[in-house]
Amino acid sequence: MSDSTLSSRTVLVTGATSGIGYETARQLAERGATVLVHGRTTEEAQAATDRLVAMAGIRAAQLHPYGADFSRLDEVETLARCVVSARPHLDVLVNNAGMAAPERHTVTADGNEIAFQVNFLAHYLLTCLLEPALTSDPGGRVVNVSSALHRTASIQWSDPNRSRSYSRPAAYAQSQLALTVFAADPRVTAVSVHPGVCDTALLPVYAHEGISPAEGAAHVVRLCDPAMEIVNGAYYDRDVRIAPAPAATEDRTVKRLNKLADLLVGRIA
Repeated sequence: MSDSTLSSRTVLVTGATSGIGYETARQLAERGATVLVHGRTTEEAQAATDRLVAMAGIRAAQLHPYGADFSRLDEVETLARCVVSARPHLDVLVNNAGMAAPERHTVTADGNEIAFQVNFLAHYLLTCLLEPALTSDPGGRVVNVSSALHRTASIQWSDPNRSRSYSRPAAYAQSQLALTVFAADPRVTAVSVHPGVCDTALLPVYAHEGISPAEGAAHVVRLCDPAMEIVNGAYYDRDVRIAPAPAATEDRTVKRLNKLADLLVGRIA
């Protein structure tokens, strides 16, 4: 079942070893795309590609495993270098990898609150480093898998790591708001999507039951399709475009977030 608009495309999906990411990789590959399958380790990514070949009948030649632990920014940099050298042209980056904020305030080796780093900062850094590949041809795009919970959030500018007052829901929501704001960055055309409350490892953040990851992934895959026209910074709740939280449309907030993110990932201009 190949789809002509996706068959010549190369897509990197982060967090593609389970949940929505895995289903997104599967659906893209079924429609003919070449998929770079990212996992926390190369072994996990390889296991996911093996599973896609065995269970979904996808050709092994369409899948390429990559490993990088997003709680380590040096691994994100290595991932970006490997992708750019192997794929000087990338059509789509799906920023999907995510985690629920832990019970206790946790800081990475890079000095950032872990959910803020894994859910947002790592994707910010990856997107910046992949910009040459995404913009080498017109039409490159980024799809940020965000959350409706971004509406409940505020970015603590003076304490983004929330070391003074930490709460799991607030830390998670802040990471989703940052990801949604970042979609409005003018460097690469990007959109955000809330794929619905899905029955994945993140479900406890939301509810007791959710739709299948495959249903959630379908909303992500739709936005990867070049036949689907997108506007930079747009936000989708499943398949409906709606206004995101006001902060995500403010130029000032986008610039301020980029400045903060550059500082936190060590990209000092």
